[in-house]
Amino acid sequence: MRLTEFWRRMNAHFGETYAESWARDFVLAPLGGRTVVQALADGESAKTVWRAVCQVENVSPKLR
Repeated sequence: MRLTEFWRRMNAHFGETYAESWARDFVLAPLGGRTVVQALADGESAKTVWRAVCQVENVSPKLR
């Protein structure tokens, strides 16, 4: 998954304004206690991070 697709899905699920805030502030256990932004900065693939988001959020099947 490309990073642009990751952010498209984040924006579709959370809304454009909240997606960035959520990604910066919400700590995810599946990412080892890191935020989305931290995990991406640490080199985790966008696909891995998206799967973690899907584990903790009720993401629409269309976006999974």
